[in-house]
Amino acid sequence: MGKVDTNKLQKENSLLKTAYEFFTTKGFSKTSISDIVGKAGVAKGTFYLYFKDKYDIRNKLVSHQSSLLFKNAIEMLGENANELSFEDKMVKIVDSIVNQLNSNQSLLTFISKNLSWGIFKSALTSPSSNEDVDFSEVYYTMIKEAPYDLKDPEIMLFMIIELVSSTCYSTILYNEPCSLENLKPYLFATIRTMIAQHKAV
Repeated sequence: MGKVDTNKLQKENSLLKTAYEFFTTKGFSKTSISDIVGKAGVAKGTFYLYFKDKYDIRNKLVSHQSSLLFKNAIEMLGENANELSFEDKMVKIVDSIVNQLNSNQSLLTFISKNLSWGIFKSALTSPSSNEDVDFSEVYYTMIKEAPYDLKDPEIMLFMIIELVSSTCYSTILYNEPCSLENLKPYLFATIRTMIAQHKAV
């Protein structure tokens, strides 16, 4: 990578990092592009070289942060991943993601408030940086390796994500209706049931 490319990457990363800090502390609606470029130390015109508007940088951040959650979860599966069943892999990935969000509640709030299936699907299928993982490739490899066929795997994934995000948000932030550890057995059992319902007969 040449000096010019390195400089561009540094500016983009600085804008992303600064925007993330503002969005998770000040809030998205109260953060302006002027705030971001001022703290990042770049000209306002530079911002528009990388992002269309404030929504664009927010979407890229949601995509990137979601991808990092999956990357960490997949890495935690480790070398024994091939010995696990499809259900066990999914449960372990969810467990890792939930634990990461529990230890970084500002990230949970940021993602939950700004996440849509479209943005999330983009995060799964179109990594926005070299650090990101193409989770769709990992997911469909897991499905191929399963000893049975699964119907509508994208719908199944959508439902699992909706289940996890809606239940864990209240549990992690407000300890309602119970603690995260008390919720987990029910959450994981429900995920296993959902997978069972998608098995081709």
